Amino acid sequence: MRRSVGLTLLAAALAVVVSSCGSGVIDKSTDGVPPAEATGTLRVLLPSFPPSNEGRQQFQKVVDDFHKAYPKMKVEPDFATYNNLNEKMSTSIAAGIPYDVMVTGVGWIQPFASKRIFADLGEFGLTPDVIKEKSLEALIPAVTYDGKMYGYPLLADTRAVALRKSAFIEAGLDPEKPPTSLAEIKVAAEKLTKRDKNGNITRSGFDLASATGFRQSFTTFLASTGKPLYVGGEPNFDNQEGLDTLLWIKSMINNVQPYGQVNAAQQPLVYSGEAAMGIVGGAVDCSTGGKGIGQKTCDDLKFFRFNSGKEIEYMGGDLASIGSRSRHKEAAWSFIQSMTQPSTLDAMAKLNKKLPAYKDAANSPQAKSNPLSKFVAEGLDKAANENEVPPNWLEMRGNFDIQLTQAVLGQKDPATVLHNLAGQSR
Repeated sequence: MRRSVGLTLLAAALAVVVSSCGSGVIDKSTDGVPPAEATGTLRVLLPSFPPSNEGRQQFQKVVDDFHKAYPKMKVEPDFATYNNLNEKMSTSIAAGIPYDVMVTGVGWIQPFASKRIFADLGEFGLTPDVIKEKSLEALIPAVTYDGKMYGYPLLADTRAVALRKSAFIEAGLDPEKPPTSLAEIKVAAEKLTKRDKNGNITRSGFDLASATGFRQSFTTFLASTGKPLYVGGEPNFDNQEGLDTLLWIKSMINNVQPYGQVNAAQQPLVYSGEAAMGIVGGAVDCSTGGKGIGQKTCDDLKFFRFNSGKEIEYMGGDLASIGSRSRHKEAAWSFIQSMTQPSTLDAMAKLNKKLPAYKDAANSPQAKSNPLSKFVAEGLDKAANENEVPPNWLEMRGNFDIQLTQAVLGQKDPATVLHNLAGQSR
């Protein structure tokens, strides 16, 4: 519910921002002032440093590096989470006190850039070629709007698929030859599903990781057919591939997995043994005790990728942008440069269980720290996501979650739902 309210507030704020200057107090501009003489407060909004002691210590290292160039400027951090990022951004917009640096995720750049909330980073020399040289090429569409660059990649948030070898062997399946297409996965999942004498599912055959909405899983499965969700801001899912994908999800729910299934630990169900296969994040803790799943469980896992014609792994990410109304754009760019130091990205990746978004991420400490991160790092060239979303994507995210669920639960016709979502995207 909080996320829904946040999107509503943000939509309202974006609707008025172009014509309203706000009533907040903003520092005098430091652009053009020698960095050593610049004063004022740099306001930073970011979910990339958890509000823990370790998170604050790592953030302070970024501030210390920034102060080498801007020693007199204060840095005011706002340690958001992705659950409250919308509210914080909308509140700052409405109050007329903008953030100078904002870190958001894939699918956020285009809506904000279209409303001129984010600054064009081309004035600081950022081009696709620079990202190809220093960062991950797969995230270029995520930071691009109307041919211009509005964000710099910090972290890559990847997904893979995992299976329990023991469950496969028990079901007479070969764990060394995992199913990868949607059709193959369904056949295997039905064999792997366990039920009690009343027919209730006691072990899911496949965990779609979609307890509260099917937007991201639909995007992932569709991408494995070779169809990104959007191309150039235009819907690319109101077609046979999109319908087949949605019907496949519908055929899985309450067949191989109960609708809304989650566990108390909020971990992938394949780790706890509550599912024999399923979508997992980009890192796994194989330690024993605490939040670790134990080496025995790790040894029972095999990771693979979806491939219904195109081998892919879903990739989100943390992307740094500069507020278009910032009075400290040059200082903000300097702060982003401090955040993109390899050692800083390594620390952020560890804190968030993601990968650093620098070019050699496959050889990063995080990629070498656990088998899942190593696996997804080796597949960064196979990254897929929503692609080039339309300017109203923040609204569409909620629409997808609601309407896809209605289709999956049989409340609305799947073809009609996809047609409606395509129309709403324009």
